[in-house]
Amino acid sequence: MDSSRRTVGELVQERWGDHRPGLWFEGRAISHHQVAAGAAARAALLNELLPPGAEPHVGVLLDNTPEYPLWLSAAALSGAAVAGVNPTRRGPELARDIRHTECRVLITERAHLPLLDGLELPGVRVLVTDTDAYADLLKPYEGAKPDAGGAGPDSRFLLLFTSGSTGAPKAAICTQGRIAAAGLSLVDHFGVRADDTHYICMPMFHGNAVIADWAPALAAGAGIALRRRFSASGFLPDVRACGATYFTYVGRAVQYLLATPARPDDRDNPLRRGFGTEAGAVDAAAFEKRFGARLIEGYGSSEGGAAIQRTPGTPAGAIGRAAPADDLAVIDPGTRRECPPAVFAEDGRLLNGAESIGELVNRGASPFEGYWRNPDADAARRRGASPGPDDAEAGEDWYWTGDLFYRDADGFLYFAGRSDDRLRVDSENLAAAMIENILARYEDAAAVAVYAVPDPVAGDQVMATLALKEGARFDPLSFAGFLRAQPDLGTKMAPRFLRIVERMPVTATNKIHRVGLRREGFRCPDPVWWRPPGEPAYRTLLAADTDGLVAQYRAHGREELLTR
Repeated sequence: MDSSRRTVGELVQERWGDHRPGLWFEGRAISHHQVAAGAAARAALLNELLPPGAEPHVGVLLDNTPEYPLWLSAAALSGAAVAGVNPTRRGPELARDIRHTECRVLITERAHLPLLDGLELPGVRVLVTDTDAYADLLKPYEGAKPDAGGAGPDSRFLLLFTSGSTGAPKAAICTQGRIAAAGLSLVDHFGVRADDTHYICMPMFHGNAVIADWAPALAAGAGIALRRRFSASGFLPDVRACGATYFTYVGRAVQYLLATPARPDDRDNPLRRGFGTEAGAVDAAAFEKRFGARLIEGYGSSEGGAAIQRTPGTPAGAIGRAAPADDLAVIDPGTRRECPPAVFAEDGRLLNGAESIGELVNRGASPFEGYWRNPDADAARRRGASPGPDDAEAGEDWYWTGDLFYRDADGFLYFAGRSDDRLRVDSENLAAAMIENILARYEDAAAVAVYAVPDPVAGDQVMATLALKEGARFDPLSFAGFLRAQPDLGTKMAPRFLRIVERMPVTATNKIHRVGLRREGFRCPDPVWWRPPGEPAYRTLLAADTDGLVAQYRAHGREELLTR
């Protein structure tokens, strides 16, 4: 074991005796010392509750309340691992997540108890935080002091469920050493200070909130402020009330913030920066102009397999370059060969997307630590190139991220979507994220999602869902004119189908629920507009149109693809 590596437990222990405000929640604050003391008490209780020989795993089924970081800190001190349980899961799927991660203790709150009704969870001790019984359990341990000696850098600390589009979620293993190193790295990268306050409004069962928000705050001795659940309308009041200087985001959170009514005093806030993914260049510029805080797009999977860092000189639209320890390449999954560099027009339009877009692969020594009890998923992530006569190396230990990127001639990497968000239209490969970035410029769009629906004959067609701004009505002529005015909208990119919704369906982490959108396709309860082949204008998709389309799919033996 490398004694120079830090542990999360050591970072928790260092806050003992620090009486500055450390945790803000709903108008109340407690000190760093109180957090460390509460963590020590919970660690002592956990050590008593875990049966001998059991995996030291504790499930946490909570909103973003103070108990969440307290139990993260307690697990770090005791050498246990936290499995963050997603409260949007239901029934057998929820029970499966808890049983799969072998949690013998489950921390929850009264609001989530109905989720557990009728579930078979043999051997699981359930603690309900907002009850007298829970307070009584903790009382004997109130004098405990934090002791990080029970864990090392290689001790499991998190079992982070991924939000994959198919199959049961996988639990990515994260050790204390990796999470501590990530926190310390972000402190250096962003210049996090001890007097900063990190606002955590993304759900803490997700890696974004823990790794990119809580961990750097802990490493720097900065405070944290919790929001029980993300609220666009509550964001700015919270930021002002707790003095937040930093926050993280995922999915469409930034779009929801921009969709709130603008006020003359929006820039009157302490925020310096936000860090996350999927905001897009257009929304990032609009956010900085309106709120005065810069958004920095980053890339790093919960699994830890690859990381991209933004460096000085990063072009607009690019994420950055590979982190120093990574050997990142954009690989064609079919040929296992590196894709050629991107070629841009003078206006920045990508000219060779079909050839330059591929899957991001780390060919170096990846810090990926595997999935819990899932060797098949491990093997899918770690696979190499098929060695040919000209290959110098077989590349049997490459880490495949599952994300689409392209790289310019200077080595800067651009995000192009998930690998399952790739569309193939008339034999041309397209990335959903690139089309979304274009459609997001439409002045009446509050949020946009682009995804593939099957073509009746072969390949895919482009479908988009638009959530309109409050008070806006969809005008097909205006939208068609907008599309014609976009210089970087390729001839195959214009949506064939448009679904208009009041609010974009999202997952618990504010990521668009693409699986549901793809599954419903154009046979959905919302209004759908479409451009029939050979027609220039959009018109309402009628029941007769749908029947005719389904008949075409049936005639070509592709009807079953409509529900996949």
